[in-house]
Amino acid sequence: MAPSIPEKMKAAALDRFGGPEVLGIKTVPVPDCGDDEILIRVEAAGVGIWDPLEREGEMVGMMQGKPHFPYVPGTDGAGEVVAVGKNVRRFQVGERVYAAAFLSPKGGFYAEFAVAKEKHAARIPRGMKVEQAAALAADGITALQGLEDTLRLQTGQRLLVFGASGGVGHIALQLARRLGARVLAVASGEDGVELARRLGAEAVVEGHHGDVEKACRDFAPDGLDAALVLACNDKCLSALKHVRQGGRIAHPNGVEPPPRGSGGVEVIAYDGIPGQKALERLNELIEAGPFHLEIGHVYAMEEAARAQKEVLQHHLGKLTLRIH
Repeated sequence: MAPSIPEKMKAAALDRFGGPEVLGIKTVPVPDCGDDEILIRVEAAGVGIWDPLEREGEMVGMMQGKPHFPYVPGTDGAGEVVAVGKNVRRFQVGERVYAAAFLSPKGGFYAEFAVAKEKHAARIPRGMKVEQAAALAADGITALQGLEDTLRLQTGQRLLVFGASGGVGHIALQLARRLGARVLAVASGEDGVELARRLGAEAVVEGHHGDVEKACRDFAPDGLDAALVLACNDKCLSALKHVRQGGRIAHPNGVEPPPRGSGGVEVIAYDGIPGQKALERLNELIEAGPFHLEIGHVYAMEEAARAQKEVLQHHLGKLTLRIH
């Protein structure tokens, strides 16, 4: 029996763009489920490092049409399917999924219900808790596409992951090991170093105070084959000089300062773009063995403003909101 769907729901939403103070609990309509969409009863939502930019109105130019208020943010989340559009074939009511809805005109996942395109959703991987899956879609796809599509990482290659204790980085570290690469992880803080080591990096160095260049020389005397840059500072720019001629450097759009390589090194900026094949590939790699998605903190939905402040401070892995 299909669960009853209310007309109204609670959401952490904004009446206008601005600072954290504009984000509060509102009562808003439950979004309509389109023909190619699923309606999800949200159990948890990811908090992205880009969420404060969305709240401030910095992403308006990327939206389809004008934003509607109250505006519900939240790029990704996870929960139970409670309705499916007439053209949906891959999901049924009652299945538990994770999904992405970046800048959706129907609202995001900081709410009791959210809609996502069928192609932007996947079943929660075996063994993964819902608050972990909630934070997987955006950063998992960004990690996977950086490694496979952009760097074209090969077995045995020596990879530098700069920002290896963050949301994308700690996922990328594990996926790269699963793809057969050897990983030098540059992590933030002693807790980040410990996490990267625990997740299987063959060499780890702290990115603010460690000797990153020495770590590069020791790890890859003939030069690094590739680098995935998820945060960048002066030490990062120095480390990238150790990428060999013919090597590649990849970074998601928005990393500042933009990474630079030596002559003969290709530097590629990219966006993580969810799709059915990408999500299925991500699940395949995750389910190939033990996988850990680090959740630095779980907040109540009422704490969304605090979560958006703290996502810009030092933390490990991902932050999430508990919705239901």
